[in-house]
Amino acid sequence: MGTMWRNTTVKNRLNLSRGSLLPAAIAFLVAAMATPGQSQTSSTSLTGAGAGASSSSAGAGSAGKSATLVQGTIPSVLPKDFAQLRIEPGDLLSVSVYDTPELTDAYRVDPAGDLTLPLCGKVKVQGLTAPEAARLLETTLKDAQVLNRPQVNVDVQQYAGQYVTVLGEVASPGRVTAIGPTKLSEILAQVGGLTPIAGTHIKIRHATDDSEPEIDAHYSRSESNQQTDSILVRPGDTLLVPRAGIVYVLGAVNRPGGYVMQEDGKLNVAEALALSGGTVLQAQTGGLRVIRRNPDGTVLDFALSYDGIAKGSQTPLELQAQDIVYVPISKVKAILSDATSIISTATSAAIYTVR
Repeated sequence: MGTMWRNTTVKNRLNLSRGSLLPAAIAFLVAAMATPGQSQTSSTSLTGAGAGASSSSAGAGSAGKSATLVQGTIPSVLPKDFAQLRIEPGDLLSVSVYDTPELTDAYRVDPAGDLTLPLCGKVKVQGLTAPEAARLLETTLKDAQVLNRPQVNVDVQQYAGQYVTVLGEVASPGRVTAIGPTKLSEILAQVGGLTPIAGTHIKIRHATDDSEPEIDAHYSRSESNQQTDSILVRPGDTLLVPRAGIVYVLGAVNRPGGYVMQEDGKLNVAEALALSGGTVLQAQTGGLRVIRRNPDGTVLDFALSYDGIAKGSQTPLELQAQDIVYVPISKVKAILSDATSIISTATSAAIYTVR
């Protein structure tokens, strides 16, 4: 009887473990994966596995993915394929030579793009991917008769100078992290986009190669900007977003000030007066003037008739950036106001943008 009782007890325990402990274990694992502390541990383990471990269980992989979703990330622009990243001067490389600890170390790429390997001297690694650099170091060690059959692994511990400098008319000028070549549109999004008075052309300068011409990329708020998706900006590049052309309308108008030129960069006298709200009742429209400063420092003074423009007998003058449209109040004031005094007034004028 004692033996039968013990056998019955064991069977009941087995049935209990199969019937209730398995769901309880599953519930415990799900709860552990949802715990923030456990998620952080899983994420750390996943990172370590990606760096050096050879295998991991499917369950650990699932936990790592769940942890990645809840973890915060550093705002930066990363390339889609890290295997295609090229080594640049200043990068810190981790070189591991199998069964040769005296050669296994971290090496900094010098400004010339060379890595100094003991017993081999300088090896040019600039422009290579990490796997390509590993194959080159294996060949170098073999040719130098340091090792017969070297096995080398190269990882990039630290990327140097991996940023893009954005200057000019953007919401947040400064440096943007970019580990690899990145679309121009993504860089502009990182700095908050362009300001309302930004121009329609973005200049891209390559710092690594002065022989390369400066890129002039067109950007428009009212048109499709496919060019910004096709142009790749490299780490170390500088983006300059200049201010759009501004035309000043001063004198007897309802809202004197500076006005940003249209998207296509064209604006005539009639359009500029319309942007300023038109002339006041006391305006001497017959004495309309346009002051233009040339790059060589000379000043041109055009006398126009607003009445002729309004009647269609005179073609409105096409304005250029920094032109000043001046509407006097009287004939006497039109004669006494010289170009120099009008230009000095424009320097303190408010700038308006058309939404």
